[in-house]
Amino acid sequence: MSVGAQSLILKASENLKACLVEIGTKKHLPTTDILFLEDDENAGVFLVVRGKVCLSMESMPKLDRLFASGSLLGLPSSFTGRPYTLTATAMTEAAAVHVTRKDFLCLMLKRPDLLPRSHGDTGPRNDLHPVDAEGASKADRFRENL
Repeated sequence: MSVGAQSLILKASENLKACLVEIGTKKHLPTTDILFLEDDENAGVFLVVRGKVCLSMESMPKLDRLFASGSLLGLPSSFTGRPYTLTATAMTEAAAVHVTRKDFLCLMLKRPDLLPRSHGDTGPRNDLHPVDAEGASKADRFRENL
């Protein structure tokens, strides 16, 4: 797993967890159940609420990593709209909250304070709001494409 991918897998804040639970769908995951597969089209993010989930890449099994309750999976793909680059598999009986990409991105636009911060980032989260030459913010442009 690349360092960039690891930095976009996070322990969700209590506020973010509460919002995701409110808008998402809770799923029970028996052991070995798949949340998403490498190269699948993005279906959104998954908040692990119980159990352990392994993120793996078929071509690099030595890089498999386990994620427990509070981990938010599927972020890079959900932000970019590209297919998942990893496979997420329940390693124990688990539960997760699934939030569709559209609902997740709408939440991020409405509540930019919930956006995950990159390591060392201490400034305000206003990068979704700069105005372009026509006077439209990135958030406005994004909403037009939903």
